Amino acid sequence: MFYFVIDILGTIAFAISGVLVAMEKKLDLFGVFIIAFVTAVGGGTLRDVLIGNVPVTWIKEPVYMVIIAITVVFAIIFVNKLKYLRKSLFLFDTIGIGFYTLIGIEKGISANLVPIMCVVLGTITACFGGVIRDILCNEIPVIFRKEVYATVCILGGGIYFLLSLTPIKPDYVFMFAIISIITLRIIAVKYNITLPNIYKTR
Repeated sequence: MFYFVIDILGTIAFAISGVLVAMEKKLDLFGVFIIAFVTAVGGGTLRDVLIGNVPVTWIKEPVYMVIIAITVVFAIIFVNKLKYLRKSLFLFDTIGIGFYTLIGIEKGISANLVPIMCVVLGTITACFGGVIRDILCNEIPVIFRKEVYATVCILGGGIYFLLSLTPIKPDYVFMFAIISIITLRIIAVKYNITLPNIYKTR
């Protein structure tokens, strides 16, 4: 139940980020739903296909479709309350990658993968819904820009496995790793911490 709740929270966060991008692009209602949907389940779908967990989770569990639909309606109704659209998008996107990284890691552990592959799976789960969203909305995906994104997922995964070696309860380790990912991304953006630019200015 604990992991299911975390998965639902991640789904809601990513669905809202999809709605914000779609509405910024002035898509119609169907377009908004599609962008919210692929943002919420895109990474998890790729993850499930890679580990052979088919039919994929959202097909086996219709509750995800219902949650996304409700979230879309909620986000559309209250979008005017989100005064700073970009800041809201950043916040929900960051929360989403925090939750989804650990969900992906747990799926990898359940599939008996080694830790490094679990971290890769967590990063895919967290990032690729946003990649699909950005491509469909004609944007360069955040993961491919200088902004720190996938890096914090990898660091958070490392923190999770390191803390798993301690006597700390697994649920606390899980939550601490999520909070670490969210915090690291906020710090990176606030202080403009980026990966090195390989292109030299002429």
